[in-house]
Amino acid sequence: MGAGDDTKPAAMEVTSSPSSSPTPAPPPPPPPSVLRSVLLSYAYVGIWMSLSFAVIVYNKYILDPKLYNWPFPISLTMIHMAFCASLAFLLVRVLRVVDVPSPPQQAMTPRLYASSVLPIGALYALSLWFSNSAYIYLSVSFIQMLKALMPVAVYSLAVNLRTDAFRRATLLNMLAISAGVAVAAYGEARFDVFGVALQLLAVAAEATRLVLIQILLTSKGVSLNPITSLYYVAPCCLVFLTIPWYAIELPRLRAAAAGGRLASPDVFVFGTNSLCAFALNLAVFLLVGKTSALTMNVAGVVKDWLLIAFSWTVIKDTVTPVNLVGYGIAFLGVAYYNHAKLQALKAKEAERKAAATAVTKPDDDTEAGARLLPPDNKDGAGDGGHHKN
Repeated sequence: MGAGDDTKPAAMEVTSSPSSSPTPAPPPPPPPSVLRSVLLSYAYVGIWMSLSFAVIVYNKYILDPKLYNWPFPISLTMIHMAFCASLAFLLVRVLRVVDVPSPPQQAMTPRLYASSVLPIGALYALSLWFSNSAYIYLSVSFIQMLKALMPVAVYSLAVNLRTDAFRRATLLNMLAISAGVAVAAYGEARFDVFGVALQLLAVAAEATRLVLIQILLTSKGVSLNPITSLYYVAPCCLVFLTIPWYAIELPRLRAAAAGGRLASPDVFVFGTNSLCAFALNLAVFLLVGKTSALTMNVAGVVKDWLLIAFSWTVIKDTVTPVNLVGYGIAFLGVAYYNHAKLQALKAKEAERKAAATAVTKPDDDTEAGARLLPPDNKDGAGDGGHHKN
């Protein structure tokens, strides 16, 4: 009889009891359908892409002087932050849909909030302020092309702050992305120096925020999803935005109101715009939680192409052949960067599995050897004496 035949009676003896009737074990859950998992992943990607698309186009519609003509980006961002902070408080503290970090994780103490969350909130305020302001001066398509510089900014900061290692291949990849964006900028028909400066500042602020999240929060064991992130970050972001709003936009708002050039904000427009912004954060949580951050990066590249096509065909922004060639080069660089990250993640996972196998293998060999030794070898007699411990 084989070894497998000897294990079945033992299992039956363990599960049976002479004093009570045997309790049948519950049936194992059915394996998840591969097709269903694939369809759900595509659904999560589609929801995130649709909401991200909607928020970008909606912000452009509100801020553009040729469309809704409400060119007050700081005020718009403050409305978003107030709405998101209120809904996040409702979900976390009232409905308790999401829990705040607590032991065994690193709890959010006042000292940790002041040293970690406040700098991140300040950078988030700058990023939103500059990026929304750029929509007044630049086309949607060109802004998406400039956003391709995000991996370059993140990698450069990570190397300088020693959270990532310098690699020559990655440097060449970053140079290719930068060259592609430079070609796209050269071919831009509606090039505006101030608008480009605003978008580059937005990229720099967002890249710094992403790197600081890793340094100030992740390395300390604080894990925040988009809802708890908004719960902590949105209020301080709102406070930081009041400074440039008071100095820059409040005088303009007063002047526009005095001259009769300021239309009263449409509650429906700004309400649905804020709701889309909040729903986008929920979609990020859903997409990253059910797939991965790398999936979101890859989907983001596809979304950028769709936005460029939308800007070209619907908004009637000018997209030149040089634009497309330059962004095509940058797109290939970003695609290779995402591919390299995927390969690195696979290699790291393979190393982890190999290390786990190496740790458990000696114990398995020892147990197998003990089963093979005859009982009289325990005292070191005969040929097995050299195995004595």
